[in-house]
Amino acid sequence: MKRTTDITAAQARESHLRALFLLGLAGDSAAYRQFLSELGPHLRGFLRRRLYDHAADVEDLVQEILLAVHNARHTYRVEEPLTAWIHAIARYKLTDYFRARSRHDALNDPLDDASELLAAPDLEPAQAQRDVAKLLEQLPDRQRLPIVHVKLEGLSVTETAKLTGLSESAVKIGVHRGLKALAAKIRGAQ
Repeated sequence: MKRTTDITAAQARESHLRALFLLGLAGDSAAYRQFLSELGPHLRGFLRRRLYDHAADVEDLVQEILLAVHNARHTYRVEEPLTAWIHAIARYKLTDYFRARSRHDALNDPLDDASELLAAPDLEPAQAQRDVAKLLEQLPDRQRLPIVHVKLEGLSVTETAKLTGLSESAVKIGVHRGLKALAAKIRGAQ
């Protein structure tokens, strides 16, 4: 019973839209405007069922289809159903949309897939700093302080010697031996 009602409603819409369209073709601008405004909701429903992932693009496509219907109105054959002609235009526009979308998607990675890549760098420096600090804590002061001041803070050997009270030779040796000890600890941890 419901199917019969749906068919009857579809036939009534077809007849109503067809009558408005034919009046518009005959020069009745008010009927043509009404035809376009009543066609919009039908096109939105048609597109929403097919573009559930891209709902934001539905309105743009509706406008494109309405414009295509307007521009191609002279090609309509009166003996054919209006909705079949309109759906053919809508399918062509939808196909064009999917083609353009696939070209765009092929050239661009979606942000959803890259979200982990974008978030990871924010965590890495903090984790690296924590790991280096833990490793440096294991070194004696005569190796740790020269590495911290010369390699991490960027001070010169002379500045580090004055700051720590070590000789310049002791600072250089401390850096060398400390880095060697850190490398050994890292290799041992792996």
